[in-house]
Amino acid sequence: MTNEQKALVAKKRLRRLNKIQLAYIAGFLDGDGCIMLQLIRRHDYVLGYQIRASIVFYQKDTKEKFLVWLKTKLKYGYLRKRKDGVCEYTIVGLNPVRETLKLLFPYFILKKKQARIAINVINQAPEGGRSYTPKQLLTLAKQVDKCAHFNYSKKRKHTSKEVEEYLKSKDLLSP
Repeated sequence: MTNEQKALVAKKRLRRLNKIQLAYIAGFLDGDGCIMLQLIRRHDYVLGYQIRASIVFYQKDTKEKFLVWLKTKLKYGYLRKRKDGVCEYTIVGLNPVRETLKLLFPYFILKKKQARIAINVINQAPEGGRSYTPKQLLTLAKQVDKCAHFNYSKKRKHTSKEVEEYLKSKDLLSP
C-alpha cells in the first residue's frame, strides 16, 4: 500500500469520530498537548534543514490506557513511556499532523492560532520536504518561529535566523 493510500484510509477512519469525541480530543490537546513545528538540521539536504510537524498528548503513565484509546481513534503515531512517569502519544509527519489538526480545528480554543499557523506551513511545504527553494524555506522557517512562541520549550535548537545564516554561507540566498 502506498503512502497516499495509507493516508486516505487513515483519513476515512478519522472521519468516523463524532463531534463530541472531536471536541473532547481537541480540548485535551488544548490543555495537555502540544502542536510543534521544528527546524531539523539535515546534513543530507541541499538546504540543510527539514521542517518537522508533530502533535503530542501528555498524560501521567498511570493513565496510559486513555492514550491507547486516543491512538485507536486517531490511528496515527506512537506511544512512549518516559522515565519521569509521563506517557506521550505522538503524531509526527506533515500529512498525519495536517489531517489531525484540520479535523480538530473547529473545536480548538487555546491552540487555534497555533493550529492555523501549523496547517498553513504544512500546506506550503513541498511534498517530501526536499524541493524547497531557499526563499520558501526561509519564509516557512519564520512561520515555524512564530508557532514556537506558543510552546514552552527550553531546548529549542534551530531558528529561522540560523537557517538564513546557513543559506547565505552556502551562497543559496541572495544577501
